[in-house]
Amino acid sequence: MKNCLLIGLIFSFQCVLGQVFPKYDSTLKIGKTGYRINCLNKSNDRNILNIRPIGFKAEVREASLEIKARVLSAEIDDLNNDGFPEVIIFIQEPNGKKSLFCVSSKENERLEPIYFPDITDDMVLSKGYRGQDDFKLVEGILFRKFPIYDTDTAIKTPTKKVRQIFYRVVAGEQGTLKFKAFKNFEMNAEDVKQ
Repeated sequence: MKNCLLIGLIFSFQCVLGQVFPKYDSTLKIGKTGYRINCLNKSNDRNILNIRPIGFKAEVREASLEIKARVLSAEIDDLNNDGFPEVIIFIQEPNGKKSLFCVSSKENERLEPIYFPDITDDMVLSKGYRGQDDFKLVEGILFRKFPIYDTDTAIKTPTKKVRQIFYRVVAGEQGTLKFKAFKNFEMNAEDVKQ
């Protein structure tokens, strides 16, 4: 009985503190090549993300970096159509904003980040934006969806519209890769499948 009470109190305490994030540990592969993604997700605002290449040349080492977020999930695909896999790691920042971190394989010889633009830098795409993003990767195309708010910041509920943006990976400056929006549209929230 005491154990049940203790477990109930711990569960209640965790609910009061907010969402509990489990450790993220997953291996993603295309053929014999891929990545092992690991993050303890202990802290709300500071975690170590480990990305270990699998099937790469022997000298490619695991990357460990500090992120100010928690890992939600990850997906693998050949985003730049070069025959080598990239991994997208979906994260949630302390303020609840969802974003992503992406790593590219350069011919399985080294890892390089893929730049994902901040939506607030684009006046057209960010009009009515207040977060609540949903991301999905489908056949090399990254889909982003979020509710649109009225420009009056006093209004706390979204309009009945959502914006969808499609991104693909393109070559950037000095041989880097970046996500670039190539299509966007608005639609009624009721028409969008969850």
